[in-house]
Amino acid sequence: QVQLVESGGGLVQAGGSLSLSCAASGITFRNIDMRWYRQAPGAPGRQRDLVASISRGGSPDYADSVEGRFTISRDNSKNTVRMQMNSLKSEETGVYYCNALAYGTLTLKYWGQGTQVTVSR
Repeated sequence: QVQLVESGGGLVQAGGSLSLSCAASGITFRNIDMRWYRQAPGAPGRQRDLVASISRGGSPDYADSVEGRFTISRDNSKNTVRMQMNSLKSEETGVYYCNALAYGTLTLKYWGQGTQVTVSR
C-alpha cells in the first residue's frame, strides 16, 4: 500500500521560512516523480495548484510565483522529498499536499493527507 506522509507545516510570519517533508512508502521511490501542491483556503472546487516538482532524475521545476524562493529536493536513499520555502507570503497560506506520479502500464497518482501552512501578515 502506497503511503505519503507530509510533515513540517505550521505558522510563520510573512518573510519567514518553513521546510516541508514527505516520506513515501510502499513504492519504488526512485521511479516516481514527486510534486507539491497547494490548496488555498476556499479554493473553488478545492483546486490544488502545482507549486514545485522534481523528476525521477532529480530535475526540479517551479511555479513562476515561487521560483527563486522555494527549493525542492529528493533523497532516494530515504524515500523522501523536501521543499524549503523562504520569504513566504501571506497568500501562500494553504494546505500543502505531496503527490507521487508513477509511470507504468498505467500512470498512477498518489496523495498525502496534507499539511497546513499558515503565513501571517
